[in-house]
Amino acid sequence: MNIKALQITNIKLILGPLLPLSVAKILRALAHSENPGLLFLGKQAIDDDCNQTGQMVAGLLKWSQATLASKVILDKEKQEVTVEREVDGGLETLCLDLPAVIT
Repeated sequence: MNIKALQITNIKLILGPLLPLSVAKILRALAHSENPGLLFLGKQAIDDDCNQTGQMVAGLLKWSQATLASKVILDKEKQEVTVEREVDGGLETLCLDLPAVIT
C-alpha cells in the first residue's frame, strides 16, 4: 500500500453549505478516484456540530470505521489498523481491516 495524503479544507460553495450526506457522497467519489486505503475525517463539523459525515462515508463505501479515535496504529503488512478510542468507563481498542474510515 502506498501512503499519500490529500488534505481538503474550507471549500467555498456558490450554493451555500452542503448537508452531511452531500459531503459524504463527494468524499465517496474522491475515494473511488484516489483509491486510498485509509481516510481520516474530523470528529464533527464546526458549523452545525454534526457527527455524521465520517460514518456516512464508511457506509457508502462499505468500509470499516472507527469513530472518536485517540490513538491509531497502522500495520501495512497485515493491511489493518488498530484504533484506540475513549468510551464511557475507559478505552476501547478496535482492529479494522483496510480500507477504513477513522474519525
